[in-house]
Amino acid sequence: MPVLRIVAAVLRDPEGRWLLVRKRGTSVFMQPGGKLEPGEAAADALVRELAEELGLHVDPSALGHIGRFEAPAANEAGFTVDADVYTAPLSGPVEALAEIEELYWLDPARPAGVELAPLLREHLLPAVG
Repeated sequence: MPVLRIVAAVLRDPEGRWLLVRKRGTSVFMQPGGKLEPGEAAADALVRELAEELGLHVDPSALGHIGRFEAPAANEAGFTVDADVYTAPLSGPVEALAEIEELYWLDPARPAGVELAPLLREHLLPAVG
């Protein structure tokens, strides 16, 4: 199965809810993040993706590495994602930019109401929630 190398962020608001995004033309919610560019370090890719997708500017030193996980890709059938996941500070207001259609604040204690990506459902909620 082909593998997509990605990065993702767990961003929490003061109430402990997690920020999820839904990309345009899809129905699945996931962490902000995206694919690494050739030669790009994971933390640098995440900083770039957070700026592009949410207008959020994060210093790489503020990221906390949670782990590296594999799961079926949410929006690309037949692919697996290999994801480095980090905590990141919510250092300002966020908005849906680039390919992001919708933002959603998820209560990790009650993860119902929207369709969640396998990475989030199978790995991150159990590990971090």
